[in-house]
Amino acid sequence: METIHIYHTNDLHSHFEHWPRISRLLRERAEEHRKAGEDVFLFDIGDHVDRWHPYTEGTMGKGNTLLLNEAGYTAVTIGNNEGITLPHDGLGTLYNESDFDVLAANLYEKDGTRPEWAQPCKIYKTEAGTNIGVLGLTAPFSLFYKLLGWKLTDPVEELKRHLPALREKADIIVLLSHLGIYEDERIALECPEIDIILGGHTHHILPEGREINKTLLAAAGKYGHYAGHVAIKTENGRIKHKEALLYPIAELSREPWEEAEAASLFEKGKSLLQKKAAEVELLTADYFQNSDLPQLLCEALREWCGAECAFLNAGLILGPLEGTVTKFDLLSVCPHPINPCTVTLEGTELREILRMTVDESLHHLAIMGMGFRGKVMGKFVYDGIEIVENERDFLINGEKIASERKYKVAIPDMYTFGKIFPEIVRSKTKFYYMPEFLRDVLEWKLAKM
Repeated sequence: METIHIYHTNDLHSHFEHWPRISRLLRERAEEHRKAGEDVFLFDIGDHVDRWHPYTEGTMGKGNTLLLNEAGYTAVTIGNNEGITLPHDGLGTLYNESDFDVLAANLYEKDGTRPEWAQPCKIYKTEAGTNIGVLGLTAPFSLFYKLLGWKLTDPVEELKRHLPALREKADIIVLLSHLGIYEDERIALECPEIDIILGGHTHHILPEGREINKTLLAAAGKYGHYAGHVAIKTENGRIKHKEALLYPIAELSREPWEEAEAASLFEKGKSLLQKKAAEVELLTADYFQNSDLPQLLCEALREWCGAECAFLNAGLILGPLEGTVTKFDLLSVCPHPINPCTVTLEGTELREILRMTVDESLHHLAIMGMGFRGKVMGKFVYDGIEIVENERDFLINGEKIASERKYKVAIPDMYTFGKIFPEIVRSKTKFYYMPEFLRDVLEWKLAKM
């Protein structure tokens, strides 16, 4: 009977404080299994990259590729942080130095051709001759990929198109799915020929996996808190047993050098981001009081987007700036992978949204996701918008909001997701400015001062 080991990670989001221990675990386990004559495969399910960390920002993610090389990964698929937080050339060159395969079946160039650096699937053969077919899929943020010069197809349709040929060649089929738990469950029901789905995107944790329709689902949460392991026993190429488990990384023994290694990645990134961006007098920042930097960013956002007015939450700015401002400083105070955006709203919609922004309960709301890398929303600041006290109304460039008039409003793109501003989420007239982040807009504004 043959034993095959699959180790998997997902959604690290450049939390390198855990990476030295994960890498050590994977390398040590792989060596043990190979000494025992057992095959080992290592897969990452995407969002290894996250540009909040200076090492990732300073290397535009190429440092992440080197880390995956050092750990001995077999293949990866991309997540939305690789796919839509890097410019086209950034993703196109991200894996130039990779020693592993990149599997992304639903990603194409805008002309419909495959990127040279990616393939939809691949067959891996074990020493005993078992063929393992592995296919990768990423979450269908089609509009954002299109704005960056890519074409993204429906992942499930793409999967079903490749499965028949893969099934003919493979004894075992493994899906690397950066689609989320709900899509993984759907695929397990609709595609019983898939043996194992290694998941990510929704940061779900499956401590012992989950079996649906004889398909084993496995996932390892987020930020490197866990590493996943699927063990398969086969006979004559047929699976006789499969099981999943997770290793809690915090419970593993810590080597003395690990903390220094994680710190060195931060310092390497910091050194790469020392380019001067601006010279400024003290610009204050406060989540709940009037302060300079949030207001400056709001003004910059309106100007950059050519909008009539703008608003944003002060929690987007994490600290003050003074003196020589470097790229590292900008990343420190505005680390979010959030793009400028405009939305066209009728006056009645805009008035209701602005009324929500003055609600102090929203200011103290702790936010996770939507690209936000801060702590709380903070108070809202405005440009081109004035509050009419005691009337629950607002002026846009000195005039009261006209209920039926349409207004072009500049906002952070995080407001177009989630449940904070339903009117914005539902709007059909949103435009995203990509690949620039809010910190790029802030840098542009500071350079003009």
